[in-house]
Amino acid sequence: MLPQEIIRRKRDGHALDRAEIAFMVEGLTHGSVTEGQIAALAMAIFFRGMEMSERVALTEAMRDSGAVLDWTGLEGPVLDKHSTGGIGDNVSLMLGPAIAACGGFVPMISGRGLGHGGGTLDKLDSIPGYRTNPDLDLFRRVVEDVGCAIIGQTADLAPADRRLYAIRDVTATVESVPLITGSILSKKLAEGLDGLILDVKTGNGAFMVTLDQARELADSLVRVANGAGVRTAALITDMNESLASAAGNAVEVINAVDFLTGRHRDPRLEAVTVALGAEVLVLGGLATDAIDGKRKIEDAFSAGRAAEVFGRMVEALGGPGGFVENAGSHLRLAPVTREVAPSRPGIVQSVDSRAVGIAIIEMGGGRARPDDRIDHGVGYTRLAPDGAPVGGDDAPLGLVHARTEDHADKAAAALRAAYTIGDATPPERPVVIERVG
Repeated sequence: MLPQEIIRRKRDGHALDRAEIAFMVEGLTHGSVTEGQIAALAMAIFFRGMEMSERVALTEAMRDSGAVLDWTGLEGPVLDKHSTGGIGDNVSLMLGPAIAACGGFVPMISGRGLGHGGGTLDKLDSIPGYRTNPDLDLFRRVVEDVGCAIIGQTADLAPADRRLYAIRDVTATVESVPLITGSILSKKLAEGLDGLILDVKTGNGAFMVTLDQARELADSLVRVANGAGVRTAALITDMNESLASAAGNAVEVINAVDFLTGRHRDPRLEAVTVALGAEVLVLGGLATDAIDGKRKIEDAFSAGRAAEVFGRMVEALGGPGGFVENAGSHLRLAPVTREVAPSRPGIVQSVDSRAVGIAIIEMGGGRARPDDRIDHGVGYTRLAPDGAPVGGDDAPLGLVHARTEDHADKAAAALRAAYTIGDATPPERPVVIERVG
């Protein structure tokens, strides 16, 4: 086969067969196909798209470019979730342990922050000693012994995806549903899953801003994952405001621990977490239907079993023992804390959650460039949700946690600008919009 002829076929709008796709992915992995040729193919896919059979073939070829985990012998289904990302989305920190507490095994491969959205690994990096990049032997041992391990992508898993993403990132081909599908699912399917639940977000803080865009991506992900042999469904959820009342890294870990222990649970965050958990338990055969799954997930939280799994996972991956009981003493928040008053008293009409994410990056809590170091201690807490009265005593828009007074000034101004305040109570928005699959 010749790479240029495969590129030509896709450029001219033809469907590629499984052998052609495998040839290009293998060439990308081993260097026999040039970066320029892969960039040309990515651009052809960007404009011409891919049929569903092509997407399945691409995902499977990228999955098979490295190790595929085998969990034969585990006494329970291997399950996971994936979110397309947003602001205050710390669901994985609670849901992974809860699934394990219900009898599943969760080998969760997560990512770092992308664009304005926060990353699960950046949150976990705020825990002293926690190893987000263990070797596969330790990863496997923690999953088998604890039931859940949340780590980053290793060099052994889906190496073709890392190389392809780096090329897409500099060739304006990121926003392609077939390529996004292959990138997300190649890593997830390399985990050796029995079931997968997807959280596809839509709204002003999501990468898929419109509901139609979210539906297109959710449909592609669900159809491809099922086509590759993994039982998969998706929920489309709202990202028009921060999901948790905290947004940042260490502050979201504290928020997650408060959720796990029952000290505080943000209602929208709880609704999404429980709904995703209910669905994945059904996919894994651990619940008869979504109602049964909801009851079991809620019980894992209320009985403290999910909190116990989280604490054991943190310790097994190098973090402090007894972390759940003393999270505040281990996490170092930025020293400057300031309440942010609204521009006027009233009721929150809407929040530009993307602007909140950008403000965290500007405080140092995210990356402007891939090699930037993150300040894990900055962020916002007590974020007021839509419909909340603000401006009275003890009713700020939120609290800023910043490294310096200057950063706090700018972060406060950014938060104030992100909120629209009015006099009427806005209509309620469902946080779980619809199910796909």
